Amino acid sequence: MQFPTNFETLIAEATALDLYTKLVQQLNKDFLLANIDLGFNEAILPSSLKLMLHETVFKLIQEKFTEYLNLLYIIDVPERAVKALNGDDILKLSEEVSFLILKREWQKVWFRNKYS
Repeated sequence: MQFPTNFETLIAEATALDLYTKLVQQLNKDFLLANIDLGFNEAILPSSLKLMLHETVFKLIQEKFTEYLNLLYIIDVPERAVKALNGDDILKLSEEVSFLILKREWQKVWFRNKYS
């Protein structure tokens, strides 16, 4: 399985497989486990999801770095992928980390759907 390489492809694949709602539910579950007060409505538009997630990750990096690291740990974002990102521009970094979060959540949803 080749996993998506950008946000648009990920959302298109999730929608095509009718798993977009499951993706949002998985995000909600992991954010709750990380004690981050953010719940996405299951009917959220993909563009709004991207914007809210990006904004939240940006704020976590800026203001609550420990919670940010905890979130990455709970979601199980690969450490090497995060370390490979350029941290010079926090806005760009938070956008890239947001995609890594979505990508990892998509992997969980896809595998659960495929093998259950």
